Amino acid sequence: MNTPIVDFVSQYADADFSRFHMPGHKGHTFLGCEKLDITEIDGADVLYMSDGIIKESEENTSSLFNTSKTFFSTEGSSLAIRAMIGAVCPGVKADTYKPLILAARNVHKAFIYACAAIDVDVQWIYPENYTHLCSCPISADDVEQAISRAPYPPTAVYLTSPDYLGNITDIAAISSVCEKHGVLLLVDNAHGAYLHFLETSLHPIHLGAHICCDSAHKTLPVLTGGAYLHFSQHCPEKYIKRAQKMLSVFASTSPSYLILQSLDLCNKYLADDCRSQLLHTTKDIFAAKDKITEFGFAVQQSEPLKIVVNIKKAGLDRTEFCNMLTSNKISLEMCDDDFAVFMVTPQNNTQDIHKLVSFFEKLKPKQPFTLDMPENSLYISSQKNHNTALSIRQAVFADQIHIPAEQSLGRICAAPVISCPPAVPIVISGEIITKEDIELMKKYHIEYIDVVS
Repeated sequence: MNTPIVDFVSQYADADFSRFHMPGHKGHTFLGCEKLDITEIDGADVLYMSDGIIKESEENTSSLFNTSKTFFSTEGSSLAIRAMIGAVCPGVKADTYKPLILAARNVHKAFIYACAAIDVDVQWIYPENYTHLCSCPISADDVEQAISRAPYPPTAVYLTSPDYLGNITDIAAISSVCEKHGVLLLVDNAHGAYLHFLETSLHPIHLGAHICCDSAHKTLPVLTGGAYLHFSQHCPEKYIKRAQKMLSVFASTSPSYLILQSLDLCNKYLADDCRSQLLHTTKDIFAAKDKITEFGFAVQQSEPLKIVVNIKKAGLDRTEFCNMLTSNKISLEMCDDDFAVFMVTPQNNTQDIHKLVSFFEKLKPKQPFTLDMPENSLYISSQKNHNTALSIRQAVFADQIHIPAEQSLGRICAAPVISCPPAVPIVISGEIITKEDIELMKKYHIEYIDVVS
């Protein structure tokens, strides 16, 4: 697998040009990476209008993922989500409805802001039970019912899979429902870029999604901000062309060539080493999960590269638990009152995983647990009982005031109320805030929120 972007930048850096172009550091060392940090000079191609080295590298990625087309993003999946929504939702004409998307409730805030910017209506798909803010385990039947209840034909179904807790939705079954109704299936696969390279692919594109985004930087050896926007072989060409335009609409005109080189070099890793390293690492993770379970902790079922431990069932206080991790020089992805989420990749060595297992071996649960998590009435009440007063777009762009969360009962949410991570909103823009929402805000330590003034 060749690396055209890396090769071009390396040759340029070694040629010792006098740089009369951006960036202002001119290739001189401050952090150490400046020599390789360039702009769109002659020969460097133009992202989102590519016809040279970037196009060649994107085509390499497309061949690796077996897509019809893959675009690079240097602004993460957030940009890819905006472009994806913009691609499938054309502007509203005088005699037509707004585009309608049916979405599982556990969306990232980037989806909310994309819908606000593009003026899209959303109808939420709810599972039978909620057990966590980040998890929305909807089924093909849930999607079938949502399509049948829609006030007019939806443009797309939008899912987050895997979610922040590592749960994977049945993409294949939901894809069949979408195909039957002629509805596009869009997937936020930010946490699952590696899924195509398992022994059996679990990647949304392979399972039937039309379009999906991958945050390469989350699970692959890519610099922060590197992401993909994938289109399946059965996705109509018109959406690919619109996505390219939408990327230009929403993206910076100064893409990071450091990130582009990182994405380019990752192609070589995916072609050469990724599958064997993933196989070795996932075996280590499965063994680690078994060990942690043997020590008396409830380890949730999750996608292969996450270890998700229910600390609530172990009687552990979140703050105390996180402080113990820090004292043992272990950093984790997210921890709330319920779950500790550890994200692992092949770039974690075996010693890292053994260190985590040893930590849990020394840490004893404070109370017994059962494997079946009870229904959480707070999540169910908060997520299912919202009334909408304004559209997402109206609320996001309305005049707003910043008030204490405890004083927000009955007010209209302006900015989506979130904790980041995981950036999954408790209340969506335009919804009326309930007492259950306020309780959830307390749980996630959200003290102030923006409401419509």
